[in-house]
Amino acid sequence: MRPFKEYQYCRQNEEGPQYEMEFESPTTLVLCGKSSAENGLAKVLKTSNTLKLPDDAPINVVLHSENEKLESFQNDAFKIDSYMNSLSTSRIGKFLIYSPKLASTHDVVSHNFCELPIGTVCIADVQLKGRGRSKNVWESPKGCLMFSFTIQMEDGRVVPLVQYVACLAMTEAINDVCIRNGIPPLNVRIKWPNDLYLDGLKVGGILCTSTYRSKKFNISAGIGLNVSNEKPTTCLNAAIQRLTSNAYQLQQEDIVTAFFNKFENFYNIFINQGFQALEELYYKTWLHSGQRVIVQEKNENQDQISEHVVTIQGITTSGYLLAVSEDGQECELHPDGNSFDFFKGLVRRKLV
Repeated sequence: MRPFKEYQYCRQNEEGPQYEMEFESPTTLVLCGKSSAENGLAKVLKTSNTLKLPDDAPINVVLHSENEKLESFQNDAFKIDSYMNSLSTSRIGKFLIYSPKLASTHDVVSHNFCELPIGTVCIADVQLKGRGRSKNVWESPKGCLMFSFTIQMEDGRVVPLVQYVACLAMTEAINDVCIRNGIPPLNVRIKWPNDLYLDGLKVGGILCTSTYRSKKFNISAGIGLNVSNEKPTTCLNAAIQRLTSNAYQLQQEDIVTAFFNKFENFYNIFINQGFQALEELYYKTWLHSGQRVIVQEKNENQDQISEHVVTIQGITTSGYLLAVSEDGQECELHPDGNSFDFFKGLVRRKLV
């Protein structure tokens, strides 16, 4: 399977036994903190055997300081020291769980949410069972940047907007890394609600899930980005090669660091001022302003469907698409089911 190609995983299909064999050996989780306090927590988590994987899959927890005792990682493994030295956030991304290969970074942070500090990030070089929309599965090889992190919110009305903040932070982070290294900014764009596109091809996606506990929403945000894996579509470094003769290649550590530095800033603005404070920058980055689409609308009895042409204007306060019909009536567009192209399954709901 190639990155960003979704498929339905079934234990009865011919791939089932192969998948089970992948996890007979323990999954290695390397723990590292930015500060002494976080490294102290890493020691506690290791000693207490606190971290778990779904289905109690076996794990091998080690500290980053003990890496020399492990078999050396490959040269193209995620560089933890480089990441930590460049990170300047106050909270997000400061506690790291790294794995050369695991099933899902999202499962690691969501399954251990209450045991980990808010802002924990899990990064993997290879991911075998990443989450997609519905029950779709992402399989991602070397060259994909895959990571998940945690945040916590109290206002459930704005939880759906977090994915837009993450999308914006990633597009801005990529541009920042390019400019800092003398590379023309890549025109990575946001395709609503949570995909990243480059030159008309998908290069990344973002998925946020949440649970409600003790009057707070525990959110796990997962991000996948094609950095160096050109097939089956394209990747960021392939685009750089087309734009310039510069031999520079984007490094995953630089992108993740720039992302968290951007995201923490945008997230604070979002919490304190609302998404409206980020809308102007967001709309410059997304693909849809003024886009005309055909949407469906059911009658009151839900037994007949009519189609209408509407023009997308922006995002509503609830996180759906705001559009205007040909007769000037504002409406809210909701996706109907799971589809790679949300604009083939939009349902119109009139705004009062």
